Amino acid sequence: MKQRVRFSSGVIWEEKVGYSRAVKAGDRILISGTTAIVEGKLVGKGDMYLQTKTVIENIESVLKRTGSRLEDIIRLRVFVTDISRWEEAGKALGEKFRSIKPAQTLVGISALVDPDMLVEIEAEALTDLQ
Repeated sequence: MKQRVRFSSGVIWEEKVGYSRAVKAGDRILISGTTAIVEGKLVGKGDMYLQTKTVIENIESVLKRTGSRLEDIIRLRVFVTDISRWEEAGKALGEKFRSIKPAQTLVGISALVDPDMLVEIEAEALTDLQ
């Protein structure tokens, strides 16, 4: 039987909504939708590129806590609130994932929980990658 380990970021929404920042089950790590919140504040208001960079840093941080790294990511789901600005998010994604090349989806959506949030990313990693 595979053990499930939950990782929290400590934000009130995890308890309120009932989710974990990340869940490690066997060799899989699933990372919940992540935004550019750092120490309770949104980074990069109005700046999709900076928000995307910050989201990736937040994902990298939780991956380290699970004993993993960005290179172990096999899947990204990227949600942007203004698809006409996709290249701003794409630039930040390319800077970190150009050599990793996970499967990736980028879609435009109408809104996120906070209207100043422009990007949310989900990730999936495998810990047994060479």
